[in-house]
Amino acid sequence: MLGGLLGSQSSSTDFGENMLNSVARQAIQQLFTRSESVDIAIRCSPSSKILQGVIDSFQMKGRGLVIRKMFEAAEMEFETDAVSIDVAGLMGGKIRLKQATHAIATVTMTESGINKAFKADLVEKHLQNVDTEEVTNLSGGDPISFRDVQIILLPEQRVRVSAKTDLPNRSDIPIQLLAEIDVERRRRVVFAKPQFDPEGLSEDVEWLSEALMPGFVGVLNKMVDLERFDLDGVSLRVNRLEVKGKRLLFNGYAEIEHFPGM
Repeated sequence: MLGGLLGSQSSSTDFGENMLNSVARQAIQQLFTRSESVDIAIRCSPSSKILQGVIDSFQMKGRGLVIRKMFEAAEMEFETDAVSIDVAGLMGGKIRLKQATHAIATVTMTESGINKAFKADLVEKHLQNVDTEEVTNLSGGDPISFRDVQIILLPEQRVRVSAKTDLPNRSDIPIQLLAEIDVERRRRVVFAKPQFDPEGLSEDVEWLSEALMPGFVGVLNKMVDLERFDLDGVSLRVNRLEVKGKRLLFNGYAEIEHFPGM
């Protein structure tokens, strides 16, 4: 049946690409809790190459995406080179890769989206009951928790970070710092070269806030793992970060093992 539909060179190209686009769009939209738009472009010319299981390129562009209910991506885009697919699966309305492929990828988060992510359960649990020596030395041995984390994006890959914590004999202790953001092993966002920021703090709390800062940074540098943005069959790897105004861009590649749900 597919062979007959792909017989006419002029019309079959549109049919083949449209069919593939439709199948892929439906699968990818299911990955997100919510999406403003998801655009798919699968190109194959001449369309007869589909019968050989070859696609020239696959591109996905999404806007207003919500991952796992709490992680917001303002934009997400990736594009592959040639991809080899299983023709038998295509005839059944599914796109199956014969082998994993890589794609150039970009993910954009807004400052507000980053701050919402710090309220997600998967993130907050890493801020609770911290018992590292750096913090328990100040709490008499009791674990402490951090809350109300706020990130402000600054030029030159820098951020201002604030949070609050409580000690047994004092509550609502503010923590403030400036740092550079970078990527470690292409997977984890780290806050490098942290500097204590005393702006607006009273003298009686400034010393305590500065003493708590290293422990807080240690928690941050272990928790912001990009695998939380992995999708079904798609893993993200980041080569570099870039701050543009109130947006943070992750530039790297996506490793695609299979099309979502297929």
